[in-house]
Amino acid sequence: MHANTDQTEMKLVRAAQYVRMSTEHQQYSTANQDDIIQEYAKKRNFEIVKTYADEGKSGLNVAGRRSLQAMIADVQNGSADYEAILVYDVSRWGRFQDADESAYYEYLCKRAGISVHYCAEQFENDGGPTSTIIKSVKRAMAGEYSRELSTKVFQGQCRLIELGYRQGGPAGFGLRRMLIDQSGEAKAQLARGECKSLQTDRVILVKGPEQEIETVNRVYQMFVVEGRRERQIADQLNSEGIATDLGRSWSRGTVRQLLTNEKYIGNNVYNRTSFKLKQRRVSNEPDIWIRKNAAFEAVVSQELFYTAQGIIRERAKCYSDEDMITCLRLLMEQNPTLSAGLIDAADNTPTSSTYRNRFGSLIRAYRLAGYQPDRDYDYIEINQKLREMYPDLIGDVMARLGAAGASVTQDVDTDLLLINGEYSASMMLSRCRQTKSGSLRWMINVEQKVAPDITILVRMDAANEHVVDYYLLPIMDIQSPRLLLCETNGVYLDTYQFDSLDYFTSLSERTKIEVAA
Repeated sequence: MHANTDQTEMKLVRAAQYVRMSTEHQQYSTANQDDIIQEYAKKRNFEIVKTYADEGKSGLNVAGRRSLQAMIADVQNGSADYEAILVYDVSRWGRFQDADESAYYEYLCKRAGISVHYCAEQFENDGGPTSTIIKSVKRAMAGEYSRELSTKVFQGQCRLIELGYRQGGPAGFGLRRMLIDQSGEAKAQLARGECKSLQTDRVILVKGPEQEIETVNRVYQMFVVEGRRERQIADQLNSEGIATDLGRSWSRGTVRQLLTNEKYIGNNVYNRTSFKLKQRRVSNEPDIWIRKNAAFEAVVSQELFYTAQGIIRERAKCYSDEDMITCLRLLMEQNPTLSAGLIDAADNTPTSSTYRNRFGSLIRAYRLAGYQPDRDYDYIEINQKLREMYPDLIGDVMARLGAAGASVTQDVDTDLLLINGEYSASMMLSRCRQTKSGSLRWMINVEQKVAPDITILVRMDAANEHVVDYYLLPIMDIQSPRLLLCETNGVYLDTYQFDSLDYFTSLSERTKIEVAA
């Protein structure tokens, strides 16, 4: 009887381990994680029967993390032959910008009867209130770490750009990347895909082979002097067997890129597009680009380059509104569906950006051309107007707070306002939508990633042109990140409804307290 009891006590629990390493610290190497997990498994009577490893993968989202995806799939389809998952710590599970996403994947495991253990953490993941609170805090901290790191990296990259160093991306046709040491001495040219290995090394752009330099100048000559179009230039290069820097045939787009990129006159330009924290890629306005003029040796003369820019701008102006709409109609006859990519690829048609600049949006140009997309895209124009209104509204709030004697700082990445160093607020504009019955509705997705103490919800009128009222929603009373407001919403929500921001401003006012002598 005693022997059977010992045998039962020694029965091992089957477990899988998940390890992830990005690139930031050696302490998070998969080998180090494995050591801690193995030690945890030995003490807790786990037998590791499977390993899921994502090496060199960001923890910002699940995309690209094939092992995590495979593990979750195994758990959901019932093919997981283990009862527990062992992870180094909360941050290795993921630095999701939405902490609820991290909790969601753990919940999927728990629902399947598989527990998740964080081996290097100081709390027991037993589902109790203490572990739930600590996990929530650590998940938020993991996401915040990524945001802070992103800001620091961006600032560092901007500084290097201003010093004349290249930051990422291929060199381009006619150019090469040169590795230099900390004293500025050239070390070697980097082949495509090669990176610097020493932190003190830097990369600059230098001229490529003489034949490529001649081709770049020929392209500018054909465009500026001979008056050829981009498609004609591409056809000429292809007929001569000249390939792009990627070994591909030339197209209208690749020729246009060569004609418009300032690196060919030696300028170092950065932040033309943003893709922070794996979010949506956006094109930035030129006034926030980071640049260093004359950082590299020029491939073409400034006179030739800026003449080409002038031709491109004037060519866009030469099209009348009717000409541009006619081009769209001709394109519609050849293609049942229009898109920005299709417009940019078409010959003898202005670019999609030209349509946006001339008509305010592609949707408006489509409408004038008689093209009706499958979906109703009116909301795009409304959202664009709201985005244009936002800076004025947030500026008004900051001015009001300042006039009330409050100190206000604004986070450049999240637009979060920190007031008196005590509490935070964010503003969200909600467009008005009309139901088939004529009722008005306002949908709002409360920002959970930045978790402001107060969300200022701005409701627009039925025409989405003027502000109707404001809702001041404290984070503690927001039960769902997705709210649907009607014209009246009952006492629970309408308690927070205000016709102006006077009450919100009064919250920040300082009152002197008299001290008795």
